Amino acid sequence: MSDGYYRNRRSIDKEYMNMLEIVLIVIFIALVFDFLNGFHDSANSIATIVSTQVLTPQKAVLFAAFFNFIAAFTFDVAVAKTIGNGLVHISDIDIWVLTAGLLGAIFWNLLTWYFGIPVSSSHALIGGYGGAAVMKLGWGVLILPAWIKVIVFIVVAPLLGLVIGYFNMVVTTWIVRNKKPRKVDKAFRKLQLISAGFYSFGHGTNDAQKTMGIIAGVLFSAKFIDSFYVPFYVVILCHAAIALGTMYGGWRIVKTMGMKITKLKPIGGFCAEFAGATTLLGTALLGIPVSTTQTITGAIVGVGSTQRLSAVRWGVAGKIVWAWILTIPLSMISGALFYWIISLFL
Repeated sequence: MSDGYYRNRRSIDKEYMNMLEIVLIVIFIALVFDFLNGFHDSANSIATIVSTQVLTPQKAVLFAAFFNFIAAFTFDVAVAKTIGNGLVHISDIDIWVLTAGLLGAIFWNLLTWYFGIPVSSSHALIGGYGGAAVMKLGWGVLILPAWIKVIVFIVVAPLLGLVIGYFNMVVTTWIVRNKKPRKVDKAFRKLQLISAGFYSFGHGTNDAQKTMGIIAGVLFSAKFIDSFYVPFYVVILCHAAIALGTMYGGWRIVKTMGMKITKLKPIGGFCAEFAGATTLLGTALLGIPVSTTQTITGAIVGVGSTQRLSAVRWGVAGKIVWAWILTIPLSMISGALFYWIISLFL
C-alpha cells in the first residue's frame, strides 16, 4: 500500500484518539457533576431522618447512598432521554456545548452549596445546558414544549409534595389519634427507615438519569454511538457517582432542610418522605425531570402546616422559593459564559 494510505490512516487514528481523550474528560466532568449532585442533594434524602434523630448523619448518608445505587437496576431511563435529546436539538450541538453546560451547573451547585442554599441540581444542569446551547446557536435550538413542561413542574412538583404531605399527615394522625404519643413516636422511628429508603430510591431514580442523558449526548455528538440511547455501563457509572456523592453529603443544607423550615417528629418525617418519593417516582415514570430539593421542601411544608401555619418558618421557605425561581436563568448565564470562554480556544 502507498505511503499516502498509511499517512491518512495515522491521521484518522490520531484524530480518533484525540476525540476519545476529549470524550473521556467530558464524561469525567459529568461524573463530577453527578457526584456533586449527590453531595448537594444528600440533604434532601436525609434531612428529615436526621432532624428527627432516627439516624445519625453518618449512618443516614450511607443508608441513602445504598438506595441511590440500587435504583440503577429498576426503572427505565425516560428522564435521561428527556435531558439528553428532549430539551435541545441534539443533532445541532457539539461536545463543547455539553461541556460548558456541565461546568455552568457545577459552578452554580458549588456556589449555592457554600451558602447553604438548597437549590435544584437538576435545574442547574438544565439551565447550564440550555444556556451553552443558546450561546452557540441561538434560542431556536431549544425545544420549547419540553422547556415549558420543566418550568411548569417548578411549581407543580413542590405543590404535589405539599398536598400529598399534608394529606399523608392528616390521614396518619387520624389513624393513630387514640395511641399514646410515646408509642407513636417509637413506631414511626422504625417506619421512617422505610420511608427514608423509599425517598432515597426515588432520588437516585430521578437525579442520576439527568447525568446519564448528558453522557449519552456526549457519546452521540462524538459519534461513539450511532443513535441516542443510554448504555447500561453509563447507568451504573452515574448511580455509583451519585451514591458516592451522597456518602459525602452536605451538612450545611441538612440544617436548612430539616431544622429551619419546620420542626419534625418521626411521624412527620415519615409522611414527608413518602410524599416526596411518590412525587419523584411518578414524574420519573413520565420522563419529567423535577427537582428533588423542591419536592421534599414542599412535602416538609405540607406536613408542618397541618399543625398550624405558624409552625412553618415562611421566611426561610420564601428565600428557598426565590432560589428556585432564579436557578434556571442564572445557571443559563453561567453555562453561556463557560461556552464563550471555551469558544475562545476553539
